[in-house]
Amino acid sequence: MPPLFLLPVVLVLFAAADASPAACRNATCGVHTVAYPFWLQNSSASALDCGYPGLGLLCLNNTTLILPIRTHQYKVLDIEYGTHTISLTDADVEYYSTNSSCPHLHANLTIDDNSWLQLAASDSNIAFLYNCKSNDSWTSAWKLTGCAAESENSSYVFLDDSITGEAYYYECETVVVAPVLDIHKKAMVGVYESLPPANRSFGEVLSAGFKLTYSAHSDKCGKCERTNGWCGYRHNETSTTMDFTCFCEEGPTKSHCGSTGKKKTIIGVVGGLSGVLVLGAIATVFFVRKRKHKKVTSSSKLLKYSGSGGTPRSMGGDMESGSVKDLQTHLFSYEELEEATDSFNDNRELGDGGFGTVYKGILRDGRVVAVKRLYNNSYRRVEQFVNEAAILSRLRHPNLVMFYGCTSSHSRELLLVYEFVANGTVADHLHGHRAQERALSWPLRLNIAVESAAALHYLHAIEPPIVHRDVKTTNILLDADFHVKVADFGLSRLFPLDVTHVSTAPQGTPGYVDPEYHQCYQLTDKSDVYSFGVVLVELISSKPAVDITRQRNEINLAGMAINRIQKSQLEELVDLELGYDSDPATKKMMTMVAELAFRCLQQNGEMRPPIKEVLEVLKGVQELCVVEKDGDKDKDPPLSPDTVHAQWDSRQTTPNTSQ
Repeated sequence: MPPLFLLPVVLVLFAAADASPAACRNATCGVHTVAYPFWLQNSSASALDCGYPGLGLLCLNNTTLILPIRTHQYKVLDIEYGTHTISLTDADVEYYSTNSSCPHLHANLTIDDNSWLQLAASDSNIAFLYNCKSNDSWTSAWKLTGCAAESENSSYVFLDDSITGEAYYYECETVVVAPVLDIHKKAMVGVYESLPPANRSFGEVLSAGFKLTYSAHSDKCGKCERTNGWCGYRHNETSTTMDFTCFCEEGPTKSHCGSTGKKKTIIGVVGGLSGVLVLGAIATVFFVRKRKHKKVTSSSKLLKYSGSGGTPRSMGGDMESGSVKDLQTHLFSYEELEEATDSFNDNRELGDGGFGTVYKGILRDGRVVAVKRLYNNSYRRVEQFVNEAAILSRLRHPNLVMFYGCTSSHSRELLLVYEFVANGTVADHLHGHRAQERALSWPLRLNIAVESAAALHYLHAIEPPIVHRDVKTTNILLDADFHVKVADFGLSRLFPLDVTHVSTAPQGTPGYVDPEYHQCYQLTDKSDVYSFGVVLVELISSKPAVDITRQRNEINLAGMAINRIQKSQLEELVDLELGYDSDPATKKMMTMVAELAFRCLQQNGEMRPPIKEVLEVLKGVQELCVVEKDGDKDKDPPLSPDTVHAQWDSRQTTPNTSQ
């Protein structure tokens, strides 16, 4: 009997089930995914108990997500379902950006004690006191300029909210306490504690927003979704609390679907028909697979030749490969990742990584992830994917992207699953589509350099060492707090302890490739150092590594940097808006980083410093302001451009043997 003959019977049985909870499925608004415990107010979900009260979001023009808190609105920057945090900024963020000389807040953030939302540990407060009687005793305050409606009065900013009680005595017109990310506040004043920061810094800190944490029954929700339910809540009439509820086709339950009598009845009826259906399905699958067998070569079949089985390979080749089946990591099913990425929808595409396209996905347990999918089934690319999985499964470092797992060798395709890093790449912020935000101040850039170097030092120091081989600003991701996550190990190579150089075909990205490696096919840890030198130049200049609109001999940023530094023309290379001309401390630090970059960009790999030394130098630059503040005269002062010029010229002929 054809299996399709029985399909109407099954459909009639399931038609009796309540399908209305389907309105609680995950929704989208622009780049954001709205999932439990959040819900869209302007959708059919608003009529159901899809999310928690107070967590209803507004989707404006299908692009902007708004969270109303009391009478004020906050723009959603990101929702991290895995860590139960939501990043917000005041809906007037554009006002702060365009009127940054005196950012005027209109409302305090007030959160009830019984709210599902609470301030995150990464937040701290700053207080704005507007139109107060002038008070010279507030030595810890910074005075704002350009505020309207002021004559003899003044407006102030305090880096905490402990001073707000005195506002009454000085007849301040308005007092507003605003939460901000602590890292941004520290970046703003940590390097310039003895100097008033620019007024625009406060507008930038407000624009960067803050984080709130929320409570959620994530374990119950994951179980509910795995049984094809939708997470929500129900009001408990007896205890006046909100109870977790799993909405199923057959009705709501308190845990997961498949436990009610109605469901059991349906399963019993369908079970009686399952034998015929299974037989028909098996026959169909058999003929389909037989017909496709000669046309399709899957990734899993190719994996047999990149692991321990299949075609014999030389020892040199084995060094560059791994086997997924040997990994101590979580294995995902292809169907789960297909569902998480909405069938690899183009709207979920994040970009192209090494040998694969990366998609944003939401797992059934609520975690937001990045899923890398193979471009095609070529043997070489599958080998690279297996290599990347083998390497990532071993690595644990706060500045390396977290590897969650992959599909098995029996999957339709080989997919890799990483943590989702929401704040884009360093390249995006330096000279990409987010450059206009000017979010990366000099202290943040310096911290990015330190954390990136720390990640590379970790890779070079483990046994056996690992050379990344594709260090670039598009492979340095930033989380919501602007901490570094180095990504994309598609070109990585295990580096055996008893081999100094590894010969392999040159790969990498133009503008970053070690010239010695490109010419001689010699791979060492100093190849990463050269690429990192280009990254350092990007951080101080905000220029891309390759720009064909520049003069021919300066198309590559590395060549341009060497030329400018040797001619003592650093001011023509650096981004002057970072404070190079206006702040002596910043000029010294940027000069020291330029010197370090010059050393990293030496043609001869032996003359480049090891990454450990690079990290130590960068940490020393970070401590420069502390040294100056304490008046430590025993420290050697930073080199002047002229002194640096002379020493850099000499270093080009003197190998660096320090390890």
